Amino acid sequence: MDFYSKYPKTLVAVDSIIFGFNENDVELKLLLLKRNFEPAKGEWSLMGGFLQPDEGLDDAAQRVVLQLTGLDDVYMEQLYAFGEQDRDPGGRIVSISYFSLIKINDYDRTLAKENGARWIPLSEIPELIFDHSEMVEKALRKLRIRARTQPIGFELLPEKFTIPQLQRLYEAIYQTPFDKRNFRRKLLSMQLLEKLDEKEKETSKKGAFYYQFNKEKYEELLQRGFNFEL
Repeated sequence: MDFYSKYPKTLVAVDSIIFGFNENDVELKLLLLKRNFEPAKGEWSLMGGFLQPDEGLDDAAQRVVLQLTGLDDVYMEQLYAFGEQDRDPGGRIVSISYFSLIKINDYDRTLAKENGARWIPLSEIPELIFDHSEMVEKALRKLRIRARTQPIGFELLPEKFTIPQLQRLYEAIYQTPFDKRNFRRKLLSMQLLEKLDEKEKETSKKGAFYYQFNKEKYEELLQRGFNFEL
């Protein structure tokens, strides 16, 4: 029995703001696609989909990311609900937005190509449909807050990385340069990075030592009241 049959129906959708980074890049990127159906067919859009009867919101968001990237174990966080009456000319749709962090080298290029998706640097993001630009702006602000107070930046790097690569990542997130000496000193003083014997020598003759993020040590320090802060 439909207890709410007398009330108007509203569709619920999820939209995914998918940030990606390559450790050799200098800019954060966003995964976008050209919409292949009306309304706004052929225009740039975030990846999204409607909530199915047999799934929760988080399940729907994970499904959307999996369908586009082939990845099912990525950092994901619910961002904001967008419900303005005229936000989508196709109908009354409330969208729950999520942002995700992906290592660009890990995603399934074939799936992305089949969906017409492309990684676009933040400085080159085109005009997006509906309120998707607002979604991206809110997600970027949230990412910057999280990256300053939690070590989520490591979700965008491979298991081993150099300090210069880590600095380039944080400079890409905040879109501002960091002082090399201060950045290195502050990161190492947290005692969350394990120095490896191996060096990265592709970008310089001398090479830079690789490090790993010690997640177990971070969890242990959290229990003692540790605060991650950049």
